[in-house]
Amino acid sequence: MLIDDLLKKIDINDGHRGHYTFETFILNLLKVHLEKTNKPFISQPRRIGFDAYAPLGIEEIIDATQIEIKFNLERISPLRLIDHIIRVQSKIQEKEPFSNLLFITSSPISAKFRDFLTRRFKEHKLSFKIFFWGPEEINKIVAKNRKEANKIANNLFSLRIESAVVQSSKDWKKERQEKIELLNRLYKKGQFSFFLGAGVSSSAGMPDWNTLLNSLFVTYLTNEFDNESKIMDSDINQIVNRLNEIDEPSALMAARYLRKGLDNRNTESEEFTKTITKNLYKLRDENKRLDSELIKSIVEMCMPLRTGAKIKSVVTYNFDDLIERQLESQSIQHHSIYTDNDFIDPDELPVFHVHGFLPKKTETYESLDKSTLVFSEEGYHLIYSDSYHWSNLVQLSNLRDNNCLMVGLSMTDPNLRRLLDIASRNSDKTRHFAFMKRLTVDSFTHIKEKQVIDNIDGAKKFLDRHHNLNEEIMRELGVSIIWYTDYDEIPKMLREIKK
Repeated sequence: MLIDDLLKKIDINDGHRGHYTFETFILNLLKVHLEKTNKPFISQPRRIGFDAYAPLGIEEIIDATQIEIKFNLERISPLRLIDHIIRVQSKIQEKEPFSNLLFITSSPISAKFRDFLTRRFKEHKLSFKIFFWGPEEINKIVAKNRKEANKIANNLFSLRIESAVVQSSKDWKKERQEKIELLNRLYKKGQFSFFLGAGVSSSAGMPDWNTLLNSLFVTYLTNEFDNESKIMDSDINQIVNRLNEIDEPSALMAARYLRKGLDNRNTESEEFTKTITKNLYKLRDENKRLDSELIKSIVEMCMPLRTGAKIKSVVTYNFDDLIERQLESQSIQHHSIYTDNDFIDPDELPVFHVHGFLPKKTETYESLDKSTLVFSEEGYHLIYSDSYHWSNLVQLSNLRDNNCLMVGLSMTDPNLRRLLDIASRNSDKTRHFAFMKRLTVDSFTHIKEKQVIDNIDGAKKFLDRHHNLNEEIMRELGVSIIWYTDYDEIPKMLREIKK
């Protein structure tokens, strides 16, 4: 079976999944091939440097060779590619010295592109030769390893998972620092957007989803039992908490129940919106500053520099206006967008409220009643099912055109993951980044200083694999995880990115 037949199995047109599947196939094929010729081959997922290293060369390529696998080499900007090569070379030349760089791609490479790239490399006076392998060269390797190639092609998924979970322990803090340096370069280029979730608002004391739901349950049940003098708020809280423990209802389902209870009509009413807004701001923890360090650090990045604005837009899934208040305090021109007919002034920073907007001072905003409030199942289903809903188009546009940094998001929202999947198709580049909390061994094995897991070493190995698998899953969606263990680390990292 030749590479064309194998590529049909691999489905290389399936965005990041296709690219990483192709990469898995090539790496395993080269490993088998070089083992037969008694030549060493070094490769592991997300290694620092190129995709693989053949210290004694490969086939007709003599001497140490670095290998870079690209989904479609000609779709990458040559200048960006050369910049990447130079940067990687400076980091690994001492550890993995090489005389050759081999590009392997799934599609044929035109003579024009080869000549152009070769000429550019010579202009930069790089101290190594470059080689190109397309389908024809891959076919030669497949022909020499037909049985093994078929086996690899039939087990690609398990090979990918295995390579992700069994890789050796890495220095994730060092890897994080490299990502921050990369984000700094991307930020300076100006094609940068924020995607903000509940974690941003909670840093300023805003209630989480469950707290808001419980409060609304209290409001609803208090109204229902208004004539029952013996029903107190504390009683209702106990009932609601116990009900949640027993039934464990979906948050969206609970919200649907609340909306039906608080509003007797079939559409979100003004009264319902007022109730949510009142509870949202009433429940804020007054001990926390409105201008939390996290919110300040986000807004600092939105501040235009001498060379112009570096943040193209802010996409937020939060109802509140905390970001707007901080932008206002810093005199940063901005415009809150929460309906499909808002006009965007190029001199203003757009703040897209894609799940609805509930500002504290409603009188300063127009047409709030036209905002689609994604609070209950109905609102969520409306957006999820309508591909052309303005909020989907806004998210998709940002995910396709910009490098996006996701802060305070759990990354579990099905619609966001669907949009990430769409945006990552026909691309082999991880363009987006998400801050995610990393479980420490101590927090995982202990509860309030009491050890609850006996095998600490086993727990550590499990957590390493757990984190590796999470990285692999997000990588498929075009997202690179930036780990943190303490929330206070995020503002510090944002300020590092800005400087």
